[in-house]
Parts: sequence; structure tokens; C-alpha cells
Amino acid sequence: MATIIQPKVTRKDYQVEHSSDWCPGCGDFGILSAIQQALAKLNLPPHQVAIFGGIGCSGKAQYYVGSYGIHTLHGRPLPYAMGAKLANPELTVLVVAGDGDGLGIGAGHFVNGGRRNVDLTYILFNNEVYGLTKGQAAPTLPLGLKTKSLPEPTIQSRINPLMLALAAGFTWIGRGYAYNVKDLANLIQRAIQHPGLAYLDVLQPCPTYNDLHTKDWYAGKDLQGHSRIYSLQEEGYDPLIPEGADEKIAFEKMSQFIVKANEWGERIPVGIFLENRSLSTFEERICQRIPNYRAVYPARRPIADKEGHPLTDLSPIFTELAMT
Repeated sequence: MATIIQPKVTRKDYQVEHSSDWCPGCGDFGILSAIQQALAKLNLPPHQVAIFGGIGCSGKAQYYVGSYGIHTLHGRPLPYAMGAKLANPELTVLVVAGDGDGLGIGAGHFVNGGRRNVDLTYILFNNEVYGLTKGQAAPTLPLGLKTKSLPEPTIQSRINPLMLALAAGFTWIGRGYAYNVKDLANLIQRAIQHPGLAYLDVLQPCPTYNDLHTKDWYAGKDLQGHSRIYSLQEEGYDPLIPEGADEKIAFEKMSQFIVKANEWGERIPVGIFLENRSLSTFEERICQRIPNYRAVYPARRPIADKEGHPLTDLSPIFTELAMT
């Protein structure tokens, strides 16, 4: 039998010629580059990758990646993506969403998605403002701050997306920085490789509307000369809750997570905050209910015969709904 050799995937396979709608200097360009690099490094064929986006500047990202891209409704990319992953577990599925899209109107899906531990990666573009609609305060903008487009400081407290992801049940939680493209690409790789629901928060400066947390602000140093952004892993932080871990280990890991997830201002940690291998994935749970699920999941089922005639018989439904 002949051996089929999978050709090596390069970043060019994921690059798309486009005229971007993003502003010059936008952090979205760094995130886009990191996504393309990560998918190529994992040697994933583009036809086996699907990227779901919502509304906002982040919702354009899937148009600029040479894979399947699905533009969904405002706040709804996560449930669409979960449906696709369950219909075809062989797909590598990513979600790209902004802080407004994912944590505003999409917050309910974010929380309930965490309960399921579906094997996909959720990348949140976090710039603290609604960039597409002229810079209103997004759910991640801290209380009392006033960006250039706000007439008054925001009077609402911020959502801490890392803490929300932990409470919801995401089993891999990380944070990256849009201008550290190499490190961000490595984080995206690790998130994709994690067997379960991964959340990656990306600090993404908005050069047009957020004049507070700018590229220069993130690049700043404290009085001791420490960089504002620092790597958890370089400081020896261990995020792993191994398979079979007891409650004591899980509690210790989550306690250290809470400390680092709430560190903000003078120093901001990036890296992997949590890698929980102790929970089963949603696919594994389905397989316990449907033993032959991997052989009969929806993408494997024929929908038409050789002549293109549908195989689904809808007559019982019509009979049930018929008015007599």
C-alpha cells in the first residue's frame, strides 16, 4: 500500500491577500500573524481548520486566514464553533472575538460554554474599547478610566476575563500580548494542543481609541527596572493540574491562579495561568452515551445518494404537523 505523505504546511498557506479594514498600528495585525504562524507550526492543513468570528474589529480576522472562516452573529461565535466541533471532531476549531463581543452580549455563551469543555480554542482580542463603533467603554475597561472618546470616565467596574474563564470552567487559560508575536504564536499552539476548552486573553492596544493602555504603556518599566509585562513560565510558575489530581492539588493550583489573574498595573503577567487535565472533554462524555459516536458523528453521515437525492425522510414530520 502506498504511503500518503502529508506536505509540510507553511505560513504562506494561511496568508490571504487582502486590504485590511484595521487601523495602522492595530494590535490585531500581531494576533493575525501569530494565528497564521501557530497553525503552520502545527502543520495543520488549512482545509482542516475552521475559524469563527463575531462582530467588531476582531470579527474580520477569519477573513484574513487561508482556512475555513465563518462570520457569525454578534456575541455568538462560541456556540456556532461548538456545534461545528461536535459535528466534525476532526476539525481544529478556533473562535476569535473582541472583549465587547465575547464578554458583553456574548457573556452568557462564554459562561455556559465553559461547562462543556469542548475541544476548541477561544482567542479574545482585549483592547478595553468598542473599536469598531468609535471607542465606547467595553466590559474590560477598569472603573474610573476615561479614554479619548468617552465624555466622562466609565462608571462601571471591569470584568476580569481570566477569573470569569476559571469560574465558568475553561480548562486551559492563558494571556498573551499582541506585539510579542513569537510568544503569542507559541501560546496559541499550546492552546490548540490542549485537549479541552482553551481561553487565550490577548492584550491588544487600540491606537485609535484607547490612549491610556498604549504600546508604550505596555512596554513601560517600574522604578526597579522591571518590565510591566513579564512571563509566568520564566518565573517558574507551574499551571498544570494533572490527570487524576486530587482536590488538594486542584485547590492549590487555583489559589495561585487567582493571585496572578488579579495582578494588574505596575506588573502584568502573561503566559499559561491554568492547564487542567483532570476533566474529561465533552466528546469523551458523548462517547460514553453513544459508544460509536466517532464513527457516526454528523460530518460522516451521507446526506444524499449518488444522484444527489436527499436521504433524509421528512414525511413523518410533515404528517405530524399536517392540519386535518
